[in-house]
Amino acid sequence: MQKIRSGPLAALLLGSIFTPALVQAAPASDAAIREAALKDDVAWDITEGLTTEVGPRPAATPLEARGREWAAAKLKALGFANVRIEPYKMPLWERVHDEAAIIAPFPQKLVVAALGNSGSTPAQGIEGEIAYFPTVADLQAAPDSAVKGKIVFVSHDMVAAQDGSGYGYYGAARRQGPSIAAKKGAIAILVKSIGTDHHRIAHTGVQMWADGVTPIPAVAVSVPDAEQMARVVSRGQPVRVHLTAVSKTAKDQPSGNVIGEIPGSDPKAGVIIAACHLDSWDQGTGAIDDASGCGIVAAAALQVAKAGTPRRTIRVLFAGAEEVGGNGGRAYYAAHGKEPHALVLESDFGADKVWKVDFTLPAGHEALSARIAQGLAPLGIVPSRDKAHGGSDIEPLVEAGIPVIDLQQDGTRYFDIHHTPDDTLDKIDPAQLRQNVAAWAVTLNIAANATETLGIN
Repeated sequence: MQKIRSGPLAALLLGSIFTPALVQAAPASDAAIREAALKDDVAWDITEGLTTEVGPRPAATPLEARGREWAAAKLKALGFANVRIEPYKMPLWERVHDEAAIIAPFPQKLVVAALGNSGSTPAQGIEGEIAYFPTVADLQAAPDSAVKGKIVFVSHDMVAAQDGSGYGYYGAARRQGPSIAAKKGAIAILVKSIGTDHHRIAHTGVQMWADGVTPIPAVAVSVPDAEQMARVVSRGQPVRVHLTAVSKTAKDQPSGNVIGEIPGSDPKAGVIIAACHLDSWDQGTGAIDDASGCGIVAAAALQVAKAGTPRRTIRVLFAGAEEVGGNGGRAYYAAHGKEPHALVLESDFGADKVWKVDFTLPAGHEALSARIAQGLAPLGIVPSRDKAHGGSDIEPLVEAGIPVIDLQQDGTRYFDIHHTPDDTLDKIDPAQLRQNVAAWAVTLNIAANATETLGIN
């Protein structure tokens, strides 16, 4: 991501766009919405209810279906209009049993979790010698002879960052590593968890096989165990591992999206999408990823509705199957892509406080950006010069040119928890959750009532 330049020039540039004295005063309703949202209980109620009454919600499983029914009932109870479940079908990958251990030279167990779409071992597991690579680039550069017939082990050095920027770079070990290893003839791959914690829990996550690649078992290793295994390798003796990673797959399984609306007064003004994803991985209860996001967007939309009928319709999208490849976002676009969309936003980065806002709006909408920035300033949120990109559930709409705003949350601790058994309700800070609702409510209120055309020509 492009960084904001520091110094007097940068301050002048930012000030020329966002100085409050140069923009219209925020409507009184924005302040009222902001203050009301800071007392909101709806986001917590949704997050607590979804994680308690449904729990984990793996894509294309009966648990995800329970989540859809729960969410539709909740949105109706809260007063949303046009609530519906929009089904689609997709492939299913499901974990059955994961287990691993070093068997030589220093026998000990390893904490592991199979990655999404992993190939399956036999029930009795497999055994092989480790081929160790400090990075996925080292694996890519290795000759096939160094890999063939072995269990590849790939490490990395991901560190925490407020903007979560390391995930894209270091995540290549998980996303591309399995296909690279399979092409070179590996019998399996172990990947150091794409996480920033030192808890003895493994971070799962999806990976997609490259065209023509035969899947092999692909497994994440907890950060402490991965570091332990690297030390074992450094002793210079051959390292052998026994791995069991049993999974099953099925075609054409049901999934779906849940939609609810705050109807607007002007159908020609277009629809604003406020998105999250309903599914989760199987290990935790999907609290930060992404029950809290669904709580935030629904609660914020309700805050706008309490202030009066907005000009634009606000459509909340609880997308299905985001974790395994964004199936819900693509299904939404297939069904609704030709409808007039004015703006899209997504909450899918936990529930810690929003600290900055990014915009990708049409030329000539600087005044709208400035009004939103002014409305967010009392919440400690600053505007940046980075472009907004959205998340995977709105990616097809963004790629089609629909304007997007990113309310960027503090991700410093996000990848300590992400895709692990630790993704549970106790990780949600209610005060920070309310700050998210306030930020979203202010942004949605200003955008939904703006006279600018946004994505509508």
